[in-house]
Amino acid sequence: MTNLKPAARAKNAAFAPLDGPSAATCTSQHEKPLVMVVHASVGSGHKSAAKSVAQALELLRDEGFDLAPRDLEVEVVDILDWGRHRFDGDRAASYFVGATRPIYDLVWRYTFTGRVLWGGGTIWSHIMYAPFTRYIAERRPRAVVATHITAANSAIAARMLTKQDFPVIGVPTDYETEGLWPHKSSDLFCVATQSMAETLRARKVEDDRIKITGIPTREDFRKPYDREETRRKLGLPLDKTVVLVLAGAQLPTPYLRFREALDEVVPYLHTLSNLHLVFIAGSDAEYEKHLHAMKRDYELDNMTVFGYVDGMAALMNASNLVVCKSGGLTVTECLCAEVPMILVGRAYGQEKINVEMLTSASAAMHVTTPRELVDALRYIMRNPHGIDAMLVNAHFIRRPNAARDIAAAALKLARVSRDPSDPLRKKHFARFYIGHRPAHVR
Repeated sequence: MTNLKPAARAKNAAFAPLDGPSAATCTSQHEKPLVMVVHASVGSGHKSAAKSVAQALELLRDEGFDLAPRDLEVEVVDILDWGRHRFDGDRAASYFVGATRPIYDLVWRYTFTGRVLWGGGTIWSHIMYAPFTRYIAERRPRAVVATHITAANSAIAARMLTKQDFPVIGVPTDYETEGLWPHKSSDLFCVATQSMAETLRARKVEDDRIKITGIPTREDFRKPYDREETRRKLGLPLDKTVVLVLAGAQLPTPYLRFREALDEVVPYLHTLSNLHLVFIAGSDAEYEKHLHAMKRDYELDNMTVFGYVDGMAALMNASNLVVCKSGGLTVTECLCAEVPMILVGRAYGQEKINVEMLTSASAAMHVTTPRELVDALRYIMRNPHGIDAMLVNAHFIRRPNAARDIAAAALKLARVSRDPSDPLRKKHFARFYIGHRPAHVR
């Protein structure tokens, strides 16, 4: 798997002109068939999904899947690395916390934003991502899989300007689709649920351009694990309900309120004698130190603290319950690992939709305050059958083969040639359109 940044590309190829025969007829210096998986580093979910699809493409190639060329090359690209100006997506994501969260919520599923939609266009390249378009002209991929709207729109713009014929497959990484996906120019949407398909139909996306696959996760989450062996290896009790608390994050800002809630819960852990809570601090050494100090100060023997954990799939599988935020990739990994969830905090935007989907299916619990979280944990301690009920309901949503299904769909589309007059290939500078009455509104 290649993960290439602009600094690694050849200068002459990167700055080749877009117009004229060099864009339309240039011969790639890379003869191997290429599938490009493009994400945007806004949080960790889009990147994780992209790497999962790339991993699945390589596995299908190595396992001799009929549609995968033996010399298939897979490249993972962060679209934000290819802008005229470097945009820090992680920092931008941290702006929409606290008082600004309702602003972000406005773009999600209100009547107006559900009907006035973006259809794709070359504006993305002209204004910001011309270097990416030049790279597409040089690399000539067989297909592009996009796990973020900016990645999808940049790929559509590059295809229009370079007059290539590769399919663009959109993979939303939450349980709903934003209005800024290039609906009118995407060849396929791989979505998580039937509810998302209903949203796309209202946005005039035909059924043959919708595939319900689930959200892609790494191959680790398809494997079985021995729960007792994992617990012994990690020094966790075999005779207690293990509750995994996912408090680690690449950027701490979006997790501030979540961590504040956990700080209020920790003093009550001594009352949860039948539970053992495992806190994951991730790569945040300062927060890990803080958790160890709280454990020591409150003399808690039913609390374990880990920093960065490499085998997260095995640890999830060894747990009975997960306490987490409602990010799309996090909840999907829990579903695939077959572990129920308690979702914590007031949710906005896509996370609110994730909460609605999981709680309406009775596949998770949702709490908004530290007191509610303590009550939920006490309920689980006294009624462990509640975990079993959530687990059964989650099986209706669980799709552990999503990454492979998306990879197979991309390879299949890569072999299909479209007529140049196909509306999906029509060139636009910018294209807005009015959809039907939204299938889901708030």
